[in-house]
Amino acid sequence: MKRPTRLTLHTSKWLAVTMLAGACALAFAPGCAATGDEDAESTDLAAEQALAELGISSQEPNTSENDPEPLVSEDAMEADSEAAPAATDAQKKAVKWMKNHVGSTEYEHYCETAVEHAYGTRYVYDDAKEHWQSVTIHKNKNAPYGAFVFWNISQWGHVGISDGDGGFYSSGINGKIGHKKSLDYFNKYVGWAKGQKPKK
Repeated sequence: MKRPTRLTLHTSKWLAVTMLAGACALAFAPGCAATGDEDAESTDLAAEQALAELGISSQEPNTSENDPEPLVSEDAMEADSEAAPAATDAQKKAVKWMKNHVGSTEYEHYCETAVEHAYGTRYVYDDAKEHWQSVTIHKNKNAPYGAFVFWNISQWGHVGISDGDGGFYSSGINGKIGHKKSLDYFNKYVGWAKGQKPKK
């Protein structure tokens, strides 16, 4: 059954008051008239009784309990919209290549060569600094899986490949290719660039 609206409640209340007042006037005239606050209180009381007899509540309906809750919060929606895309085959192969070469000293002082080999190419950029100056850099530390991550720790810079969980693989870790769980392992973090086959 549809809940009575506020307008319906007010209309019913004053209708009941009018009917009650008319009946009072007919039955008890002129002795039912009153004045001041007593008049208002007695009128409201009579109206409440009349509404009760009609089966109508004078209280405002509480609809807050029936309001539907949002299925997804705005924060959750924003988080979903910023979720990293699925890793490409090239990104998976690059991370796998770095994992397979953990412990290798072959690429010491040749970090750019290492990450280019991981992506199946070579000799695209002379060094890490030229690499980051040639691509779009994101300065946050939310580097997705397979992304290039850069540091400005020398005149040539330094580059590794993100593990997608806040860490990275690169050469220069205790003199060999290794893995660290934090991008803060090296100083002067520059940012990250999309993981893809390097090209000019």
